[in-house]
Amino acid sequence: MQRLAGKVALVTGGARGIGLAIARRFAREGAAAVILADIDVAEAERVAPENPAFHPCALDVTRDEDWAQAVDRTVARHGGLDVLVNNAGIAVVGTIESVTLAEWRRVQDINVDGTFLGCRHAVRAMKPPAGRGGAIINLSSVSGIVGGHNLAAYNASKGAVRLLTKSVALHCARQKYGVRCNSIHPGFTETDMLRDLASGSRYSPEELAERLRAAVPLGRNAAADEIAGLAAYLASDEAGFVTGAEMVIDGGVTAQ
Repeated sequence: MQRLAGKVALVTGGARGIGLAIARRFAREGAAAVILADIDVAEAERVAPENPAFHPCALDVTRDEDWAQAVDRTVARHGGLDVLVNNAGIAVVGTIESVTLAEWRRVQDINVDGTFLGCRHAVRAMKPPAGRGGAIINLSSVSGIVGGHNLAAYNASKGAVRLLTKSVALHCARQKYGVRCNSIHPGFTETDMLRDLASGSRYSPEELAERLRAAVPLGRNAAADEIAGLAAYLASDEAGFVTGAEMVIDGGVTAQ
């Protein structure tokens, strides 16, 4: 059964990593259109030929006007918007003493403001009478639930995404918009972002990955497609009674 048959989805950061894994899963689940929204539109255009459902789109998630254009174009070309995945994000290694104000602001700008703007425009497109309801999925992190001594900016941003999600969910429920909003909290996942974090540590990418695996009760890091599987469930009608939830997928890290 194709759980997303006929649905139109927009995935930010859709050209690589978890975003691309989600886009691929949505296409396999029958989505009619999956918008690969990314600031690196050249990369989105490069991967788009993989699947006829893929449509590349230039999007800087920090720009309100970019969001308005991306959502309006999606609705005009595909007849509506059923699913938004706010996946685009960055991480900076730094303690409260070492992270710079510029780094702090950049992380909040992309991770928090980008998610806020995405939710705002998705609700506008999904709510009645013009919209048909839908699902918003915000990528937070286990770092939005538990702290890390050297992830001050990232912790703060992902904690904000966690509670913004609940606020959006409650608002849409009270307004009877038919719009659900949930957050996903991955643990360590094998992506370019995880490897990039090694540049801010004293370990090589291989050493850092191994140290992170050792901290996971299941003994490994997640594959991006495992995160995508959870996103597909939340986007589907099977999750029709799920809203305001924080879905942890971390191999047992936060159970300790």
